[in-house]
Amino acid sequence: MTAEAPEATEAMAGLDADARRDLARLTDDSATSDRTRKLRVEIMDRHADALYDRLTDGRSAHPRLARLMADTARAFPTLVPTEIDQGIFLRGVLRAPDAGPHLLSSMLRPTERALALLPEFRRTGVLETHSVHLERRDGVAHLTMCRDDCLNAEDNRQVDDMETAVDLALLDPAVEVGVLRGGTMTHPRYRGRRVFSAGINLKSLHAGEISLVDFLLRRELGYISKLVRGLLVERDDDWRSATVEKPWIAAVDTFAIGGGCQLLLVLDHVIAGSDAYVSLPAAREGIVPGVSNLRLGRVAGSRLARQVVLGGRRIWATSPEARQLIDEVVEPDEIDAAVDRAAERLRAPAAVPNRSLLNLAEEPPDVFRAYVAEFALRQALRLHAEDVKDKAARFSGRAT
Repeated sequence: MTAEAPEATEAMAGLDADARRDLARLTDDSATSDRTRKLRVEIMDRHADALYDRLTDGRSAHPRLARLMADTARAFPTLVPTEIDQGIFLRGVLRAPDAGPHLLSSMLRPTERALALLPEFRRTGVLETHSVHLERRDGVAHLTMCRDDCLNAEDNRQVDDMETAVDLALLDPAVEVGVLRGGTMTHPRYRGRRVFSAGINLKSLHAGEISLVDFLLRRELGYISKLVRGLLVERDDDWRSATVEKPWIAAVDTFAIGGGCQLLLVLDHVIAGSDAYVSLPAAREGIVPGVSNLRLGRVAGSRLARQVVLGGRRIWATSPEARQLIDEVVEPDEIDAAVDRAAERLRAPAAVPNRSLLNLAEEPPDVFRAYVAEFALRQALRLHAEDVKDKAARFSGRAT
């Protein structure tokens, strides 16, 4: 076993004897063996709350995922040597009765980047980033995904931009409703057309540039959770509600594939062009489609959910099955007018409390927490599975 860093020595000293003894059993030797990983699972089952309290100063700090993992790597390096072990660690934290809710609430806080940009956005009503354009018009925040080079396929950078934009829309008191839509593409096949989203960026995935913490988990616990549950902020009237929530509309042009389809499952009103389709081909790609396995069956029914997730079935907007996923189907040139009508309806004062209670009934926080705990480990395992590695090799043209 290698010598411990000062941070690790100090962190160990703050734990009880049982936790110190269990952690001492972990060594750098055979760090990724099944036996060692089974021991990590046992340690997290027994000591997750204690370890998390040590890392967050008794839950007085509110680190986001990336900071939590960096702190863990310094304090308890033998716990998280690889991404799979990060999945074991985060599964344990999210399952823990005190640590899990605290981490989820920490991820609902506004990002530092959004807070820094808020004064300028409130003044101008415009945010322009590499991946998104956000514009406030007549009380409506129009969030346009504008990765025209890759059909709005998401990567780490786009997730960061999306969370920033969602934070700003929720923080700005002049915004009443949010609209999510894809921008006009320059991709040769769809040049001049709007596209909602092609899902995960497969080029980045197969290049090993899609990470468990900064993409797959941050996306679910960050901006998507904020779309569902709102933003956790401290304010004078937070006794009314701990979060700031707003209704959200999706306008789907051309297609919503993978992560794009996942977004439709959490928004309050979905409008699609009559030529659009949705799909969730994650199983074919070798990964888990976020929290869709929790949400899709509730929205569309168990059988259709299996056909979409396991079989890769496309659902066209005009098909009968699409009624479970899409609220309005209009001609493509009528989407703007449909968005305006929906935004006007969702301005109703009772829209926010009702959508909040609908979300609470449909997806209680403890149900969501139990799901994402298992997702953390299962997705980590899929990222490093042999079939996914084979796809990466074929994609890059380096297969032997």
